[in-house]
Amino acid sequence: MATTARAWCRIDLAGGTLDIWPLGLFEPDARTVNVAIDLAVTVRLRRSTDQQYVVRQSGEEIRAGSAAELAAHPDGALVGVLAAALGLPPIEVDLASDSPRGGGLGASSAMTVALISAAEEELDLPRGDARARAHLARDLEARLMNLPTGIQDHYPALLGGALEIRAVPGGERVRQLDVDLDRFGDSLVVVYSGASHFSAGNNWQVVRRRLDGEPEVSGLFRGIAETAVALSEALQENDLPRVGALMSQEWGFRRRLAEGISTPLLEALHERALSLGAWGGKAGGAGGGGCLFFLCPPEKRAAVAAGLEELGARALPARPTALPLRIETL
Repeated sequence: MATTARAWCRIDLAGGTLDIWPLGLFEPDARTVNVAIDLAVTVRLRRSTDQQYVVRQSGEEIRAGSAAELAAHPDGALVGVLAAALGLPPIEVDLASDSPRGGGLGASSAMTVALISAAEEELDLPRGDARARAHLARDLEARLMNLPTGIQDHYPALLGGALEIRAVPGGERVRQLDVDLDRFGDSLVVVYSGASHFSAGNNWQVVRRRLDGEPEVSGLFRGIAETAVALSEALQENDLPRVGALMSQEWGFRRRLAEGISTPLLEALHERALSLGAWGGKAGGAGGGGCLFFLCPPEKRAAVAAGLEELGARALPARPTALPLRIETL
């Protein structure tokens, strides 16, 4: 017997970082808006046949005699931390991801919720709902990285579709937005810049500066929050030119939050896309590298992708998906 869980990456359109507690509580109506895309992460999990914890990924295999030993290995740490926290017996896990490593598409969070979901099914553990799985995944990632982590990446992986995640006292409020995903996909260009990033490191700089009450950072977050409100409204109206423009506006605030979020390469790619007719776009996650995504007229989509590849980026075949996390036991 083995259980396979398949979860989705996401593109974050506006309001990222406000999903890290307690930053969203500092801004009235703070929200994060994102869309699940059909770049998947896949977890195949089964009980071990030789009392070893085994992780396979990208052609490599890691074996450990205990969850703690696995957690100490850089490439097995996520599975090891989860197994130790949940008291899992020895398991074999195969991991795969369609996202480039460090792509800023929320793949690590999608992997975490897929691991949790597969373990619950395969080992007959109590099943958590989307909120419980998202919170558990967030907390395991914080333990893994020893840094604050947000909540926005987990819900697209679990639910699919276009989401608005609002920061409210007592937790987040998640709402599925009524969006024409086919039309959105016809205008979407996703590229990998070629440079990996470490989002948790950039995020910690920003969190620390906001908690210290730096006026400039507080003002930038206010601009991000207001942009996210406007973008959510434009997205529900399927006003894609305005959504694209607001993505660029959000990036204009975000890139100034901390050194390293913006890079010359990211700025060059952003400017090239706009010069080729894109309505707007931004870098994913905390920036510093990873992927960028743009909205443009459908007839200009191929030209925008080709122009970005001329600068060294790699176009990814990504479209929105409304499918939730999928679990199959064989």
